[in-house]
Amino acid sequence: MGRRFASLGADLVICGRRAEVLEETASEIRQEFGIDVTCYVCDIRDAEAVEGMYDRIFEQRPVDVLINNAAANFIAQSHKLSARAADSVLGITLHGSLYMTLAAGRRWIESDHAGVVLSILSTSVITGRAFTTPSAMAKSALLAMTRSLAVEWGPRGIRCVAIGPGRFPTEGAYERLRPAARLEGSGDGSDDNPLGRVGRHEEIANLAAFLASDAGGYINGEMVVIDGGHHLRTSGAEDLLQWTDEQWDEHRTKRK
Repeated sequence: MGRRFASLGADLVICGRRAEVLEETASEIRQEFGIDVTCYVCDIRDAEAVEGMYDRIFEQRPVDVLINNAAANFIAQSHKLSARAADSVLGITLHGSLYMTLAAGRRWIESDHAGVVLSILSTSVITGRAFTTPSAMAKSALLAMTRSLAVEWGPRGIRCVAIGPGRFPTEGAYERLRPAARLEGSGDGSDDNPLGRVGRHEEIANLAAFLASDAGGYINGEMVVIDGGHHLRTSGAEDLLQWTDEQWDEHRTKRK
């Protein structure tokens, strides 16, 4: 998504907890598109750190679009989740996105600046099922936030929208959510998709650019699903209900 925005001429501000990863990404985008990319090391689970980061950002100039794309997830049996495991998901996915959104909205409203909040959710908000219950809870709460703030902030010139993506494989997250024990058929989870394939990254990037642009200026409070129709057939987690205790034990051992 960042590359798509950069290709359209946008300057980027990216944040995360690892400085090396941020700088590597920023350097690649700068060289490829010749735009300004600013990095901030920030743990979005820390509300004070988020506020401090926004103070530094807005000293330069206001942001126009906030993309809430941070999330934590893994596959686990809900009844065996510890409070710490549940908090690790809720802290990033829900609290972090809320802190980022409120900090941006407050500054937009105080300066009478229009803006767009784009949150990346999942189709679990439709099916009610996810790889872990805290993840389904967090994503559903973010959809509620999107709808609530769309009404409250709309008169201020601030739109709130969301994307519900299906399977868009990435090297890190996909390995955690689809370990070897789940791989069947094609191995990428596309066998049960009506279109017979997984999503292409440019497809979700193009949708994000549209929703954040003036072309999508009359879309507010909505989540656009982009999953090839997969959610109409399954939540993507039903196979986990058939796992034996032995399979779960083996998975937990490998994850550790």
